[in-house]
Amino acid sequence: MFDPKKYQTKNIKGHKIAYQRSGTGPAVLMVHGITTYSFIWRKLIEHLEDDYDLIRVDLLGCGRSEMSSANDLSLKNHASIIENFISELGLEKVHLVGHDLGGGIAQILAVNIASKLRSLSLLNPVGYDYWPVQPISSMRTPIFRQLAMAAFDRGYYRTIVKKALYKPERLTEELLSLFWSNFETSLAKKSFLRFAKCLNVNDLMEIEDQIKAIKLPVLIIRAEKDVYLSAEITKRLHKDIADSQFIEIPESGHFIQEDSPIEISNALKEFWA
Repeated sequence: MFDPKKYQTKNIKGHKIAYQRSGTGPAVLMVHGITTYSFIWRKLIEHLEDDYDLIRVDLLGCGRSEMSSANDLSLKNHASIIENFISELGLEKVHLVGHDLGGGIAQILAVNIASKLRSLSLLNPVGYDYWPVQPISSMRTPIFRQLAMAAFDRGYYRTIVKKALYKPERLTEELLSLFWSNFETSLAKKSFLRFAKCLNVNDLMEIEDQIKAIKLPVLIIRAEKDVYLSAEITKRLHKDIADSQFIEIPESGHFIQEDSPIEISNALKEFWA
């Protein structure tokens, strides 16, 4: 489970980067997407930490990492920070797992530092130019950013999270509080809006050809009921990456870690084995 008291920090490229780490075995680096932070992996931990060293990082501008309305929060810069983070922790090789925008960051890393990776797992990832999507895309324009700052409250965010879950019983007050802690201050909201503003499809389109040359073991997982990201992303990634494995999890939404933690954990363990 997620324990906010168990954070560690590293200074990476002049920024405070927070992370949690538990378990023993081969290193697994887990990278979340926009609107979340390392808590999103909480239900997978108990199923994996007996056999793996699980490192859950908070991206710059998210969770307990440094927040600012001026940082470069592009996917390419996130990838550069994660690359330095891997080196700072002295990790020789990692199983890399990315969800949502974390999946886009993971694709960049798979192209840039393949020698540091044992495998690549993509869970409901962004890809190519099929993103960003609503409501994130609307927050990239000044007028909508201002409206978002004014309207972004816990009730509004509940609607976003509810839509991203297939199983309504998963939306507990505990889960909503974990999500909302990423937005509860003015600086946190500004940091989130900065993240949305920095998104650029060119960060992934410029590696389109290199994606086809990835030689790593690759697992692509798609939630059948993900209403935010197009199924075309995972279909195309599976087609473009030779020998990649593809799994579709039924009755799961965008936040697949909450809807189907056992299925995801089992799929990852089988793939890594």
